[in-house]
Amino acid sequence: MEPQLSERLTHEHRELDELFGRFLAASTAGDLQKALRAARAFDEALRRHTAEEEDIAIPAPDGRRLVPSETDDPAQTLHRELRLEHVQVRELSAMIRRLLEEKGDLEGARRLAPNLARRWDAHTTREERELFRERSG
Repeated sequence: MEPQLSERLTHEHRELDELFGRFLAASTAGDLQKALRAARAFDEALRRHTAEEEDIAIPAPDGRRLVPSETDDPAQTLHRELRLEHVQVRELSAMIRRLLEEKGDLEGARRLAPNLARRWDAHTTREERELFRERSG
């Protein structure tokens, strides 16, 4: 991967961290409207970012299945797993957004936040250490 691309994607990870932090701050303060705006901003940016990564940095797996196969080489396994992680973080983000939009359930959204935070952090760390290194080298 070109250094400029990996730097840009890493920078976007930090921007997404900041957006998620805004949601956490608003939800901790009990401000439903700010939490909703922050959750929407995070969810929309997350979807754009993961779609771009899948277009330019994570090749689509053969057969379009995300479960690794015994015949996959290590790079193919990594790509499948990263795409699966994208699905998981998008789903958690969407669940938080739906809880806020449809039910005004700030507490429910706040309870999902640690799960999303852990998965997002593990995922971005893995991309930056394994995918970006693989692609550059």
